[in-house]
Amino acid sequence: MPEFWVSSGHHLTRRDAGGGLVVTDELLLAYLARPELVPPADACPAERALHAALLGDPRRPVTAAEVAALADADARENWGVILAFRDRLLAAPTVEAAYLDLVRRGTAGTPPLFLNQLVHLILRNALDGCDAPHTLRAAELFFRPQRAAVSDGALLLADAELVDEAEGARGRSPLVAMLGREPVSELDVLTSDNAWTYWSRSDAFSMALNLGADPRSRDGLARAIEAFVHHLLAVEVAVAPIPAIEDRDWRWFVGLDAEATRIGNALWRGEPVEAATGERVIALFRLTIRDPARADPRVGDRPVYLMLAMNPDRIVTMKPQNLIAGLPVVATGGA
Repeated sequence: MPEFWVSSGHHLTRRDAGGGLVVTDELLLAYLARPELVPPADACPAERALHAALLGDPRRPVTAAEVAALADADARENWGVILAFRDRLLAAPTVEAAYLDLVRRGTAGTPPLFLNQLVHLILRNALDGCDAPHTLRAAELFFRPQRAAVSDGALLLADAELVDEAEGARGRSPLVAMLGREPVSELDVLTSDNAWTYWSRSDAFSMALNLGADPRSRDGLARAIEAFVHHLLAVEVAVAPIPAIEDRDWRWFVGLDAEATRIGNALWRGEPVEAATGERVIALFRLTIRDPARADPRVGDRPVYLMLAMNPDRIVTMKPQNLIAGLPVVATGGA
């Protein structure tokens, strides 16, 4: 099976008997190697000593006094955040359990970057063995914001960070800027002909996804949602793309991002939604909980609808934690 998403750090962990990822020293050391935590040339001796001590023992307890002793205010803030995050990881039996705890007890104080990294790692575990490039590329939405663009009538999604870098480079070239082409349209779009190249470039996030016209892209996102929910909540769900919500008695929906949540709430309350706002909804799904005993009685055997939207700036920032916090699933001892 081809390798993918090495940048997730899955090779720095190991699985426990239940299939979850155990936090290892190697994973913690990867966080300590982040540029924000490597002491700069002008760092104070206390910061250098703290960093060196943690490189020797990444599980070493750190007191508040040690952090307060750092001379630079930004350094104190950065260390406070990473140490709080590390301690939450160490308090949980697995990476998955730490993520569930963060979602259920509140993510305040945890940078979105760290949440995205956890989702990246968890999805790499959940999708281990997946041989479908469309599913893997669609799953990138869980942890990489996307820029939407229309090219030749098709709605394309491309990695927002990559597009921002391309736009910056284009801004430095007057000749390229004159051509007026969007960077998204200059990327390779995932197709059946080039899907084999995904394996060698999965960590570059350099393929655009045709979400509007290629049904395999929406199906791929549906499969990724199924895998994520099953892996974290131990409940089997069936997810299918749909063109519209025609159910007049729709009892539950989950917005997969902040914009979709806002639009869905307005529709739920019966408020008018402007056409331009409604057009920002780029994907709809119907989710069915396969085991009726795991469904909240308020939903019963009725479907749950999922909505994905882009904001006015055409950015898609998926919030997978909404699936954990928002699905009407009855928890069990393992979930």
